[in-house]
Amino acid sequence: MVQDIPFGEIKIGDKASIKKTVMETDLNLFAQITGDVNPVHLDEEYAKKTIFKTRIAHGMLTASFISAVLGTALPGANTIYLSQELVFKAPVKIGETVTTTVEVIEKVDRKRWLTFKTTVVNQDGVVVVDGKATVMKR
Repeated sequence: MVQDIPFGEIKIGDKASIKKTVMETDLNLFAQITGDVNPVHLDEEYAKKTIFKTRIAHGMLTASFISAVLGTALPGANTIYLSQELVFKAPVKIGETVTTTVEVIEKVDRKRWLTFKTTVVNQDGVVVVDGKATVMKR
């Protein structure tokens, strides 16, 4: 279900989250869609020789969960993504469950802009992606 929270009802401190277990299928589909076929994502034998010791999700796949929260939960429909700052702090491995949370930290009424703290954490509470997003709510 997609929310459509009116701009006037959104307050500083409002939060929304989604959970997602990252599966092998997600990596394969993301690679097909984007063309990012880096073997650290797709080839277990290759990945074993990296600092990660196993395959990891694309960083941008993990970051795209932020877009999912903004576009479906808070603020929801009629949201226009303006910018996103990202810091990738830890890898996400196949089978891990991540929780993506957005929190309103700034509201500019005259432009109908909202700025969010954006965080993705794994099932152990480790922050894997940290950042800030700005959107326009129509």
